[in-house]
Amino acid sequence: MTHPGSERLLAAAFFLGPSAFGVDTAQIQEVVRVGNLTPVRHAPPYVVGIRNLRGRIVTVIDLRSRLELGRVEPGPENRILIVEASGEPIGLLVDRVSDTVEIDIAELHAAPPNLNGVQGRHFRGICRGGDRMVALLDLTAVLQTEAEFTASAEREPGTA
Repeated sequence: MTHPGSERLLAAAFFLGPSAFGVDTAQIQEVVRVGNLTPVRHAPPYVVGIRNLRGRIVTVIDLRSRLELGRVEPGPENRILIVEASGEPIGLLVDRVSDTVEIDIAELHAAPPNLNGVQGRHFRGICRGGDRMVALLDLTAVLQTEAEFTASAEREPGTA
């Protein structure tokens, strides 16, 4: 049900394991196949490597690993969502891309309270997308380093 005058958003839906997630399509530059990844020494464990994409070096992170949901299982349906963070191209490795879903922002529900810590702070909310529940990610939070999160939490009273 659409609320009059409510804000709507088009989200790209994708899967991490059996769970459906979404990201605002306005934040995605393109979706590409995995291709050749070059490992990066001393990188955080969720960084799976870098990739040259038409002359641009893209850092690729395993989104499942970043959300502490295991690791993306290598397969032919894997894709990389190219987004931008702090002026740099970042690739989000996912198990598979599904489709796009239109979301009524007024119908977003808060993430369940049992999703605390690193997982909980990465969600804008949960909603119905077509015939399934979709967890809408907050890309700013997902791409924030632990040091940046700690610093922002210290600046904002009442946040953990």
